Amino acid sequence: MKKKVLVVDDQINTLRVVGAILQDEGYEVFGVQNAKEALQILESRKGIDVVLADLKMPGVDGLDLYRKISAIEVDVPYVIMTAHGTIESAVQAMKEGVTNYLIKPLNYHELSIVLEKAIHEKKISKELAELRREVRERDYFREIIGTELKMQEIFEIVRTVAPTDAPILIQGETGTGKELMAKAIHSLSSRHDRRMICINSAALTDSLLEAELFGHVKGAFTGAIANKKGRLETANKGTLFLDEIGHMSLKLQTKLLRFLEEGTFEPVGGEETRKVDVRVITATNCDLQKEISEGRFLSDLLYRIEVISITLPPLRERGDDILLLGNHFIKHFGRKYGKDIEGIDPQATEALAKYHWPGNVRELENCIARAIILSKGSHIGLKDLPERIRNHHGQAKIDQDEQPVLTVPDGGISIRDMERELIERTLEKCGGNKTLAANYLAISRKALYEKMKRYGIGI
Repeated sequence: MKKKVLVVDDQINTLRVVGAILQDEGYEVFGVQNAKEALQILESRKGIDVVLADLKMPGVDGLDLYRKISAIEVDVPYVIMTAHGTIESAVQAMKEGVTNYLIKPLNYHELSIVLEKAIHEKKISKELAELRREVRERDYFREIIGTELKMQEIFEIVRTVAPTDAPILIQGETGTGKELMAKAIHSLSSRHDRRMICINSAALTDSLLEAELFGHVKGAFTGAIANKKGRLETANKGTLFLDEIGHMSLKLQTKLLRFLEEGTFEPVGGEETRKVDVRVITATNCDLQKEISEGRFLSDLLYRIEVISITLPPLRERGDDILLLGNHFIKHFGRKYGKDIEGIDPQATEALAKYHWPGNVRELENCIARAIILSKGSHIGLKDLPERIRNHHGQAKIDQDEQPVLTVPDGGISIRDMERELIERTLEKCGGNKTLAANYLAISRKALYEKMKRYGIGI
C-alpha cells in the first residue's frame, strides 16, 4: 500500500516538482497551498503518513500549522522545509515537537530518506508507547485480583476510559479497593507520568479540607504564616483522587463544582483566580442519590463527577476471588514477615469462603497478615484465623444436614443428569464459589471447570 504524504507550500511550482518526485518514489501525494486546506485533509482523510510543510507561508506559517494539527490531536510525523536564513527557526520548531527539517533548495535524494525516517520513527514510537501501556496495565491489574465476571467487566471499562480525561466516580463498600482502582486508572491514563494526589474528604474538618484542596494565602486564618499551594495546584497536569466525597460539605461542593465547570478557583483568603489542568476521580461508599434527596449533596456536582461510574462489588459476592486474594496476600505477607507459608488448609479454606466479609478486601488482607504472623506450620489453619471467622465457621457446621440431596424421579434419571444436578446444587449452596464447591464434591477445581463446560453450566 502506498504511503500518503501531505505537502503544504504556497508556491505552486514547488508543489508540482515535489509532488512529481514523491510520486516517482511511490508515495500518494496530496498537495495544498495553505493551512486551511491542509487541516481539512487531515480531518477528513484518515491515514496520512507524513506532512511536509514550508516554514514561511503567508497567514498561517508552517510552525503555526503544526501547532494547529497538535491541537486537534492528529498524531502524524511533521517535516518542515526552510531556507538557509531560517535554520534557527527550524531548530526551535523541532524543540516544539516537529520531527525534522529540510533546507531549501531541496536535495531531492535526501527528501525521500528524511520522510521515510520520519514515518519509521513514528511507527517505532507508537509501538513503544503501546508496549509501555501494556506493561503498566499488567503491573497495576496484578494488584487487583479478580477472575469473576463482575471484576472482568470492570477491568474492561477501566481499559476503555482510563486513557480519556473523563471524570470517574468509583462506588463501593468500605474496603473494596476504590483507591487501588483509582491508581490503576491513573497509571493507564495519558497523565501516568504526572503526580496523583489523594485526599480523604472524611478525614479532615471542613476548613482544613478547603485549605488542603485549594491552598491558602498568608494570614488567611490563624497559623497561616505563609502562602501554601493546595492539592489542586500540586496535581496540575496529573490526577486528583477525592475519596469519600459524600462527606464533603455543601459549601465545599459548590466550590468544587465551580472548579469542575471552569477549571478555576481562588485559594482560601485570596482573590487571585488560578487555573489548573487536573483530572478528577472521586469515590464514595454513600448512596449519593439518597444524599441528594435529603439535601446533603448537589445534584449538579453528581452529574459532573459521574460521567463514568464504576461500582466495585463487595467481597462476599466475588466467589472464587476470596481464596485467590487470600493466596495473593499469603505470598505478600510471607515475604514481608519471613514466613514460608505454602497455603491454607481445608478447614480454614472453607471458613474463609463462607464468611460474609463486612470489611471486604481490607478485612481479608488484615486477616491473612494476622494468620501469617501466628501460624507455626507450613499452612494457615483454622486456629490461625480471627475468632469471628472461626465462630462463623462453627455456626456453619450446624447446617451440615443441608448437604445437597438428590431425589430419583418416578421416570428415572441418567447418571449424566444426576451429576449435572449435583454440581448445580453444590454451586448454589457454595454461593458460586467454585473452589469450595470442588472441595465439597471431592474433585479438583480443574475437573469441576471441565464438568461445568461439558454440561453447559455457566462459568
